[in-house]
Amino acid sequence: MPANDRLLVLLRHGQSEWNLKNLFTGWRDVDLTPAGVEEAKEAGRRLKAHGITFDLAFTSALIRAQHTLDLTLAELGQTGLPESRDQALNERDYGDLVGLNKDDARKKWGEEQVHKWRRSYDVEPPGGESLKDTVARALPYYCQNILPAVLGGKRVLVAAHGNSLRALVMVLDRLTPETIPNMELATGVPLVYRLKPDSTVASKEILTA
Repeated sequence: MPANDRLLVLLRHGQSEWNLKNLFTGWRDVDLTPAGVEEAKEAGRRLKAHGITFDLAFTSALIRAQHTLDLTLAELGQTGLPESRDQALNERDYGDLVGLNKDDARKKWGEEQVHKWRRSYDVEPPGGESLKDTVARALPYYCQNILPAVLGGKRVLVAAHGNSLRALVMVLDRLTPETIPNMELATGVPLVYRLKPDSTVASKEILTA
């Protein structure tokens, strides 16, 4: 990798215990399943195969993201890498939906309403956050902490969650409130961005193999 590459890798945590059970998780602090552990290790192996290493890592205040980061770095032989943890990178707070089975929620409120809560940009679930709310806390953290490190030449890994990472992808990929609902991040699959000096994207690669 060229020395002047401004490298940013986004990684959604591996499958969690509540992903497996099809439950709304939000800020509930659940760990990875055995399959999620393997996804995190595989992410590390894919990064290693592409010759990617890191100088700095960021993650959320939740164990599933932290565990994913630890397992990925272990595969890279980079345990002990400097890392920052902050709840600004936490998953969306699903409010009153937390702990409910998604299929049961559809039966109670209807497919269309649940889809709006899950995928719309600015519709909040009862007592919870919309994606717009998540952007409002994740994006300033990115601009103040992550982006300066990348532009300063640090190779950065961010291990976080589907919606907090969608907030960053929205900016990086120049998505709109209309197009972001269709954007899905797979668990344990690294997104590799290389940035230009003006913070726009020079290239993007999804490491699916």
